Amino acid sequence: MHICFLTNEYPKEGFPHGGIGSFVKTLATALVKNGIKVSVIGINYTANDESQIIDGVNVYRLKRSTIKGLAWYFNSKAINGKIREIHKQDPIQIIETSELGLAFINKLKKVKYIIRLHGGHHFFAESENRGINKWKGFQEKRSFQKADAFVAVSQYVKKHTEKYLSYHNKPIAYLSNPIDTHLFRPIEKRESENKIVFVGTVCEKKGIRQLIQAFPLVKKEFPDATLEIYGRDWFFPDGSSYMQMLKEKEIIQLGELAKDIYFIGVISYETIPRVYAAASVCVFPSHMETQGLVAQEAMAMEKAVVFTKLGPGPEIIKDYETGLLCDPHNPSAIAEKIIWIFDNKSKVQQLALEARKDILERFDIKKIVEKNIQFYFDLIV
Repeated sequence: MHICFLTNEYPKEGFPHGGIGSFVKTLATALVKNGIKVSVIGINYTANDESQIIDGVNVYRLKRSTIKGLAWYFNSKAINGKIREIHKQDPIQIIETSELGLAFINKLKKVKYIIRLHGGHHFFAESENRGINKWKGFQEKRSFQKADAFVAVSQYVKKHTEKYLSYHNKPIAYLSNPIDTHLFRPIEKRESENKIVFVGTVCEKKGIRQLIQAFPLVKKEFPDATLEIYGRDWFFPDGSSYMQMLKEKEIIQLGELAKDIYFIGVISYETIPRVYAAASVCVFPSHMETQGLVAQEAMAMEKAVVFTKLGPGPEIIKDYETGLLCDPHNPSAIAEKIIWIFDNKSKVQQLALEARKDILERFDIKKIVEKNIQFYFDLIV
């Protein structure tokens, strides 16, 4: 079997990537280990074509078009050309992408096209209190019409997406995002006292602003608490930095407390386990998620996690059993859960043990990959 993933986010050293890139890398590498050929096609971060084999995965990064107003056309043309070239050399059975990914892809006979619901334009519009962009909305609807099947990474993303888009009576599988429980496993590293760690894109929907607002409330109870923020910056439509906005409007108000908040920036995927290992608590107060990865990664390392109670939060964490759930819009509620973690060291140890046990049972990469492979074979039969 030959599977081709379409994504611009496949991790590249020195460049930021999001959860989709991490997911595709994890799944693609595991599929290769199971004897399946995998190609990844996307638009490059730089103005040139690149191809390389990474852990057995054939990665093709295509030169990005800079033609204003028509970049979408030339980028899609390049991707379609590369698909045909690869398919001619080694026939592809499955092409998989995220919600908008099939909008301008030309379908080939005998190839099955899958959309995995990572959280598309319609999905996040509600949580971000914005209207539907007509151009992106058009692309997403067109993409859904072309799909032969769908994969939902949580019950929530399936139900929420179908409020806006039709699955056209096509097959839908429920397959959680896999967690590499070998990479994300308990490791010996001295845990810093009362260190709060956030990992993710630094943007509004990840709840980082409310976490910063919660920090002074935590400091009142635990004066030695620190907050470390890891992840790429997000930019407003006018090009201004969300991270800079936080520093100018939120951090500056904290006065002396600001010295205990650290913006670390982007780190490599392989470095993340060491970051989790040094944390007293990992906090991810997202306003909306499809399923997410960071909470489960930290849980797999036997770390205390505070996650959002919204969306798929209750599907991921059993409150006060495998982690804690919070109201991500309420800084006081976030602070309350962090303080509970700091106040209950012995209970937290048991909670963390239960967290890893649960991740191994439900999200371990070997089990999830087997389910994905079965789904792929069932689709092409």
